[in-house]
Order: sequence, then structure tokens, then C-alpha cells
Amino acid sequence: MNPNELKQVLSHGLLSFPLTDFDAQGNFNAKTYADRLDWLAPYGATALFAAGGTGEFFSLVPSEYTDIIKTAVDTCRGKVPILAGVGGPTRQAIAYAQEAERLGAHGVLLLPHYLTEASQDGLVAHVEEVCKSVKFGVVVYNRGQCRLTPDSLEKLADRCPNLIGFKDGIGDIELMVSIWRRMGDRFSYLGGLPTAEVYAAAYKALGVPVYSSAVFNFVPKLAMDFYNAIAKDDFATTNRLIDEFFLPYLEIRNRKAGYAVSIVKAGARLVGHSAGPVRAPLTDLNAEEDEMLRKLILAQGAQ
Repeated sequence: MNPNELKQVLSHGLLSFPLTDFDAQGNFNAKTYADRLDWLAPYGATALFAAGGTGEFFSLVPSEYTDIIKTAVDTCRGKVPILAGVGGPTRQAIAYAQEAERLGAHGVLLLPHYLTEASQDGLVAHVEEVCKSVKFGVVVYNRGQCRLTPDSLEKLADRCPNLIGFKDGIGDIELMVSIWRRMGDRFSYLGGLPTAEVYAAAYKALGVPVYSSAVFNFVPKLAMDFYNAIAKDDFATTNRLIDEFFLPYLEIRNRKAGYAVSIVKAGARLVGHSAGPVRAPLTDLNAEEDEMLRKLILAQGAQ
């Protein structure tokens, strides 16, 4: 799949980030991970991001990364495209991107470089070096310390033909409008705020109809139903699901920092597709929160 073909794939449909499976000792479990991908693939996500944020990319080591991407590519071959998460310092991000390309992934999502502040020139250099290290498509994730401006993205678009996507995880509407108006259809635009469904209608109005769903990991039918309702402007359905499911879900998620991942792992376990515990520094939901989430899932007939 060349970069332009990947851009077309990412311009429609629902995207998701599969959880990374760990066993009771916290080690990568390839078998249950493959089973998870086999379970999710038929529900109709346009593409899946292996080792993304919800997949705890930030807690993985290189040998695990290779196993995870290889398992995802092998399991989903001919079913659904796989993009790999990459990130961290520039040379590390390049190494991961090149490994993902070697393993047969269709592209990468470039996550933030994490702690260090950087100028716009520095961010442009970082993204450019990663893009030029591979031939397949790259999607940049605007989040955390990576906050690119329209000017910076215009420079990158000129220098990096394989930079085909822009994912927003900041939620700055003025910035998003400025980028979309400046860059037009040069990029595929993805909504990437945590629990993106809550923002989906607003982002669609901005010209960003595609987003990634974390809850697809444990209520895939509900996630697809919500996406289809958004696509059809079925506000009765979207408002009902926001009131009945997503707002109560946010009340649990917002109890502790890091629960955006932890609650998804809890949900997968509660519906019979456990991905094991989260790794430190994340923490799992407590028993009370588990029960709240279980009741919420049951109320939607999703278990």
C-alpha cells in the first residue's frame, strides 16, 4: 500500500487501537493478542493501530515491539490494514518506523516525543527525519509536546510526500480550523482526543469525519453503531448513546490519571476478552469502578 492509498483508507470509516495483551506476569501474550485481532477485525474498522497509545506503546521494549507488530500484521493480513505506533526520541522513532516497515505494516502513527520541549523548527526536523527514513505513509499525532502549527505542517507537506495524515489529540478548535483551512485535502484528518465519540459531531462539522475509538476494544458493535449514526447525522442515536453510555463512562475514566487506557482494559476483561493488567505507571480500575463499568456495559446489552 503506497502512501496515497493509505491516505484514502484513512479518509473514511472508524479507526481503533487494539489493546496490547499481557499475561499475569505482565509479559506480552501473542496468542491472546492474535485472538483479540481476529475478534475485532470483522466488525468493520477501516484500519487498526498496533502498539498505539491504548496499546501502551510507551511501556514497551524493542523486542516486544517487534513481536507485537509482526503478530498484528500476520493476523490481519488481507483483513484490515495495520499501522504501527512509533514515538519517543527521533532515533528511536526512526528505528521503530523502519522495523514496522520491515515487518509489513502499512504505515505508522508518529506519537509525541514525550518529555522534552521543542521549538517548531525542532519538531519539523523530528517529523521530517522520521518520514525520510521510510517509504510508507506517516500520520503525525498532534498531542502533548508535539503541537505543530499550520506553518510547520506546510513545510512538512512540501518536504515529506509520505506524510499523509494529521491526527489531533489537543482539541484546540482554532488551531484545527487553521490547519484544515491552510492544508485542505493534502492530509487525511483524524480525531484523536480520548473517548473521541464525545467530540465526533463537532469534529465532523469542522471537516474531520474520521476518528479512532478506544471503546471499540470491548463494545465494537456499539462503537460501529455510533460511528454510523455520526456519518448519517442521526442525532437521536448519538445523543442517546452519549447520555446513556459515554458520559457515565467518562465519569469512571476521569477518576484517575491514566484511566483512559485502564478502563479499556477493564472493559475487555468484563466482556470475556481480557488483555491482562496494565503496566506501571498505569493502574487498573478498583473493584467498585469495575462494577460500575460492568453495569454500564450490561445496560447496553453489550455483554
